[in-house]
Amino acid sequence: MDLRKLKKLIDLVQESGIGELEITEGEEKVRISRGGAVSVTPLASASAPIAVAQAGTVPVAHAAAAPTAASTAEAAPEGHVVKSPMVGTFYHSASPEAKPFVEVGDTIKAGETLCVIEAMKLMNEIEADVSGIVKAILVENGQPVEYGQALFIIG
Repeated sequence: MDLRKLKKLIDLVQESGIGELEITEGEEKVRISRGGAVSVTPLASASAPIAVAQAGTVPVAHAAAAPTAASTAEAAPEGHVVKSPMVGTFYHSASPEAKPFVEVGDTIKAGETLCVIEAMKLMNEIEADVSGIVKAILVENGQPVEYGQALFIIG
């Protein structure tokens, strides 16, 4: 797949607002995702960062502007960060009409359910790994989440 085609796909993802696009042409496969924290060195000739995996693996292009570490540190409350163990869709409650598992200010215990992440039509309960008070919920209900993305801050 040539760089012009990749550039067009990256532009398409940026303009449309979709979270992820995966294209397969013959034996070549490209996945472009947006919104994840990516540590990539931008190429001088490309307007969006492109990371190509080692030989024999799948090339991956990321079109995301990661926030700077300084701005993230200033805005985020201090405490233990609960991260997503998988890619999927984040839900605050077990069903749309049910009350949320936790809200900001709730006192929780280790092992208590914080949220549900739906992945491939399976609902996975995410449990707290520490006890404390929920200081922040960093994801909106129904929002797609990436592996390792911060979901909650517990103090």
